[in-house]
Amino acid sequence: MWVKYNPNPAGRQVGDCAVRALTKALNIDWETAYTLMSNNGFNMCDMPSSDGVWGAVLRQHGFYRYAVSNGCPYCYTVTDFCRDNPKGTYVLAFGGHCAAVIDGDLYDSWDSSNEVPQFYWTKELKK
Repeated sequence: MWVKYNPNPAGRQVGDCAVRALTKALNIDWETAYTLMSNNGFNMCDMPSSDGVWGAVLRQHGFYRYAVSNGCPYCYTVTDFCRDNPKGTYVLAFGGHCAAVIDGDLYDSWDSSNEVPQFYWTKELKK
């Protein structure tokens, strides 16, 4: 289920989806997430919002990256992912956007339930 979530201190929706997702997944405030991403971006000579930069922040906090099953690459939605993952903390990436999923609930500033995730991060080490 989608839960409207926008921790931006000014209430803005400014293309800060990775910051929002990290706040929820890491249980930190917006400013801390933004600073972590900015520092990583500076050190990596990349933009803070790039997948590699915010992914590195998650990796530094014990998360692992996985591809979403390619069984139905255009029909497996965020709603399906939430149904299939009722427990745990995840950050999903899909086509220039990302959002947090916690215990089957999607946290985002808009309802991205029908988007198709490409990969996700979680703390669970899958074998």
